[in-house]
Amino acid sequence: MSETPTARRPRVRGRPLALLVAGLVLATVGLPSVAALGRIPAMPEVGVARPLATNVSFGVNLTDTPSFQPRYLSAPASSSVSIRLANVGAFDHTFTLSAKPDATLAPTLSPAEVYSFFRTNGSLANVSLAPGATGWANFTLNASDAGSSFEFVSVVPYQFQAGMDGFLNVSFVGPGLALSENTTNTPGFTPDVLSATPAHYPEAVDVLVTNLGDLSHTFTLAAQSNVTLSPGNFTTYFQQHPPLVSVNVPSGAGLSVWANFTVKAPGVYQYICEIPGHFADGMDGFLYVGVPVPAVAPPPSTAIVEGWILVGSAALLGLGVVLALVASFTGRFPRRPGGHGGGHY
Repeated sequence: MSETPTARRPRVRGRPLALLVAGLVLATVGLPSVAALGRIPAMPEVGVARPLATNVSFGVNLTDTPSFQPRYLSAPASSSVSIRLANVGAFDHTFTLSAKPDATLAPTLSPAEVYSFFRTNGSLANVSLAPGATGWANFTLNASDAGSSFEFVSVVPYQFQAGMDGFLNVSFVGPGLALSENTTNTPGFTPDVLSATPAHYPEAVDVLVTNLGDLSHTFTLAAQSNVTLSPGNFTTYFQQHPPLVSVNVPSGAGLSVWANFTVKAPGVYQYICEIPGHFADGMDGFLYVGVPVPAVAPPPSTAIVEGWILVGSAALLGLGVVLALVASFTGRFPRRPGGHGGGHY
């Protein structure tokens, strides 16, 4: 009889196949996955309003023009106001603030009639300053003063009649909200999304706009919410609906101006720069009042992958190649027989 060849056991390929698959996964998936960590985009910056303090301070110069600089002040109702006064001229001046709201003195009044007005109606502050002297005017505004205006004058004879007067406007109830905004030469607003959450309406909002470049700009806010302006329609729109506020941002890095306004209802208000060509170049933004800022997916990032990410990716790629090689060689060699796998007939 002829001898029958010894039967071979089938090779087990499960483990080499698993190693091969793991290696390919690490080599093909690991590298892009780890590298992608360096491309996670950041959400756009949002400027969030902060409550204004109930203590308000100003600085006012008294000049020989004669005039007050600045001439217009704004303060919240239910707040304590401190005004630092400095006589920068060579003559005596006074800072005399009327206690009667919304009363405007006629410039034709004689000095005696001006004195009579304050004797009758009283004053919230009355400070006399000699040349070169400084002093403080301290007083409190009541909640009932909201929306009122108080005139201040110098009662030194004929200084008021020559134009030395000004107005303190009480524009809102409560401390109000403050925001910060910047303008650039791009041109653009940074940030271009602002958020304010009033506790009640109407609410005053004060935006400090600072120029980071050397070009002039404006901060012009639409009077209506949920209206989208375009470079082609904003001029006509503002003719029909005057802006809620429009201030000129002075040219020069570091210069700033306050944009003070009152919002009466929640919504999304668009603001733009009215300088020709700036809005068309993308200089606009949105103020979210009492509504959440939506999550906007930013554009894909083109950031360079950091070095540690590349090192980790290379390590995963190398490990994947090694596992793939081990799997290929392991699958080629049969296992040592554990006993006689066959017999004779």
